[in-house]
Amino acid sequence: MGLTLSAAALVIVSFLTLDAKLTPELLPQAQPVEKGGYIKWAEFDVPDSAMKKAMKLDIESCEEPLHLDWLEMLGYLGAKYGGEWKRYKAKDMDALVQRLRGGESMSALTADMKYYDYYHEVYQTVLGEFVGYYDMERESDVLPGETFVETQYGLKVFSPIASGYSYSHYDDFGTSRSYGYSRPHLGNDLVGSIGTPIVAVEGGTIEHMGWNQYGGWRIGILSFDKKRYYYYAHLRQKHPYHLGLEEGMAVNAGDVIGYLGMTGYSTKEGANNMTVPHLHLGMQLIFDDSQIEGNGEIWIDMYDIVSFLSQKKSKTVKDEATKDYNRIYQIYDPDYQDYITAEEGGASPPGESEAHS
Repeated sequence: MGLTLSAAALVIVSFLTLDAKLTPELLPQAQPVEKGGYIKWAEFDVPDSAMKKAMKLDIESCEEPLHLDWLEMLGYLGAKYGGEWKRYKAKDMDALVQRLRGGESMSALTADMKYYDYYHEVYQTVLGEFVGYYDMERESDVLPGETFVETQYGLKVFSPIASGYSYSHYDDFGTSRSYGYSRPHLGNDLVGSIGTPIVAVEGGTIEHMGWNQYGGWRIGILSFDKKRYYYYAHLRQKHPYHLGLEEGMAVNAGDVIGYLGMTGYSTKEGANNMTVPHLHLGMQLIFDDSQIEGNGEIWIDMYDIVSFLSQKKSKTVKDEATKDYNRIYQIYDPDYQDYITAEEGGASPPGESEAHS
């Protein structure tokens, strides 16, 4: 992790400002973790390789009598390592799988692990909606140009960069930022070309969009289960968003939401003051409503998550009339469908919160 915080006693929180929810780059501070109740501190440093291996085991066993739950396995290893994932070895996961397939239960294996429940809840909050059943359009193998919908079990979230576009990134979480004042960076920067289509990693509701002097043109999306807030910043100067988007709308995982740019670091709306075109991507975890905004905010390192997401990219095509890019293949995620059904029925949809108004 880029921030040198004690894993036993500190919680990352953000400095409350005029636009704190929309500027997660702002100065975080450290406070003691209170005992009991909801989780008040968390970090995420599970390596890409461990996530991929655990997910593969989960997917391959989803229809078997013994379904290997990838989040339970990651929780076990997190507790085993005391959160120090630098100790991770693939053979440790293999050994765990062997014991599970040998008849031992996860509850028995974790009975004496004091912090298993903690790590499992953290990883469940970060990754809990990443894998599951969904319906996805795909091209027919026998009828060129025709598509059909196929039910799948697997990864149902997407890379924030559309298919066919390159980018580079490194683990810059916690590095220094100086615009306005000195503060650590609470996101992952994906360096790419101006105009690259940016897609929603996960479905959710648009809580905030518009200009901010730190993030430039940016958009904030709250997951349908209200546990993850995604922050996409420094979008393109002209035509930053996909046409028709507005606060309060629902988006699906893989939908085009905007375009990579270099806006921000200025009080002048639309200013291109970033030195390199890039997408700033952040994820905030919400264990309790009190953490939605203010001194209890928890932002995590997304470097390995971004690498993990690169295995699933949304294919897009340009609409010459609107100059927008649209996804080619639709995904039908139950969470999105439930939201739309609730909206049409007049029920209060997920994601509504006075704290976001």
